[in-house]
Amino acid sequence: MPDYDLDDQAVVTAPAQLRAMSDPLRSTILDLVLERAATVSELALAVGRPKSTVAHHVGVLVSAGLLRVVRTRRVRAIDERYYGRTARLFRIGKIDHPVIWENDLSVAAAEARAAYEADVMMSIHRHARIPRERGMEFWEKVLELVREFSTMERSGDTVFGFVAGLYPTDHPALPDPPRED
Repeated sequence: MPDYDLDDQAVVTAPAQLRAMSDPLRSTILDLVLERAATVSELALAVGRPKSTVAHHVGVLVSAGLLRVVRTRRVRAIDERYYGRTARLFRIGKIDHPVIWENDLSVAAAEARAAYEADVMMSIHRHARIPRERGMEFWEKVLELVREFSTMERSGDTVFGFVAGLYPTDHPALPDPPRED
């Protein structure tokens, strides 16, 4: 649970916001500050990149309205800024321009490769023929799980990834059974 107040969710539609969150480093920064607010120095240390690089990416996220300064601390005559997300969950709204970010599932597949090869990955893949309304109800339950996962107390030595997708497919389906009259 972050150590600062933030909205539960925000709808993202502006091209600048979508570009900002599509960058892998900026996406990682957004994930890190779900745990707690952090300074540019802390973020740079966590991602193993120069402070100047991280400061640039933090600036892009702030300009896009995805990060904000949540508090400051005076250190040797300098105000140290702590950054946090503006919302726990960013939902992509209806957009009228081409998709510019990578598919979350393909990113997760690449990220999970080492766990798969070490035989420590947990995954499941299912298909169900259901009405769209039921699919949307199910997706809301998945989002609740995402919220729970995102707000778990941070501890331990392992960072786990969680990915979910719900999408229409061309998977074969059995016809409805004959009706018994």
